[in-house]
Amino acid sequence: MNPVRWSFRTLMFVGAVACFALIGFAIYSQLQWGLEPCPLCIFQRLAFAALGVVMLIAGIHAPRGRGGRTAYGLLGFAAAAVGIGIAGRHVWLQMHPPGFATCGAPFAFMRETMDTPTLIQKVLTGSGDCGTVDWTFLGLSMPAWSLVWFLLLAAVALFAGLRTRR
Repeated sequence: MNPVRWSFRTLMFVGAVACFALIGFAIYSQLQWGLEPCPLCIFQRLAFAALGVVMLIAGIHAPRGRGGRTAYGLLGFAAAAVGIGIAGRHVWLQMHPPGFATCGAPFAFMRETMDTPTLIQKVLTGSGDCGTVDWTFLGLSMPAWSLVWFLLLAAVALFAGLRTRR
């Protein structure tokens, strides 16, 4: 079972499942392990959601023409590129000493100074600090793994959208 030989539809569906599974893991780590997401983590989740939706729609539609497939491939790549930028910035922040750079004001300060409902603030802003590393796997932090996944999924979107056969 060689992924290079998979159809456009299969590649896009597998990419969408990967995106939604990564979001699920992030939510699991938040609820079960108590890892509070920072604002950059929330934006990475949104980028995975956008990429997953593009890939899901591409898999459902599965256009036969090269133009449609190219469009979906480029849309997927654009969503992944946004995620690459966010995750790259997050990794950069983690590589510098605490206090050198942060991702924004603390959650408590934002809650006191902003007049939007508290529930929306909690969902969209998170409360963790972008510079701290709370979790690692094989020596990489969660934002570093997000960066790896965004790069991989960008390659899948481009490969599926730009290849000439299947």
